[in-house]
Amino acid sequence: MREAEVVVSMKKVFKLSQESLDKLVSELQYLKTVREREVAEQIKEARSFGDLSENSEYDEAKNEQGKLFSRIAEIENILANAELLESAGTADEVTVGNSVTLTDKNTGERLEYAIVGTQEANPMKRRISDESPLGRALIGHKAGDEVKFEAADGPMTFVIESITS
Repeated sequence: MREAEVVVSMKKVFKLSQESLDKLVSELQYLKTVREREVAEQIKEARSFGDLSENSEYDEAKNEQGKLFSRIAEIENILANAELLESAGTADEVTVGNSVTLTDKNTGERLEYAIVGTQEANPMKRRISDESPLGRALIGHKAGDEVKFEAADGPMTFVIESITS
């Protein structure tokens, strides 16, 4: 078999909750209908100003159109490669969809995080991705387990206090 005949599928799977999936479908619908018409109207209006070579309104409208089409393509890719997360079920071990309460072994600080897919991650709201260093370290562990991982600031150790679904 020649090299050209070997096809390796490296598609990225996006783990989404039903809520996130619904939001993306809704956003896509809005972008393809309302927003696309708005941008088309902006381009039409900018064209009416005359010479396109020195028309900043036209350039801005075309840039906006590019961003719009890029976002539409991004959402379509996510939806085409989405994996719907089932409810976490039991809270025996950490999985995507669980919330965990942790104690930092160094500081004694108690923290709570929700483990989510990459599209839903928002560290400021304590929603961490299963692909983040801490998320990867927690997956599969049980309450009472000590979890060590390498953070940007150096090694960290947490104890899993509780897991809720």
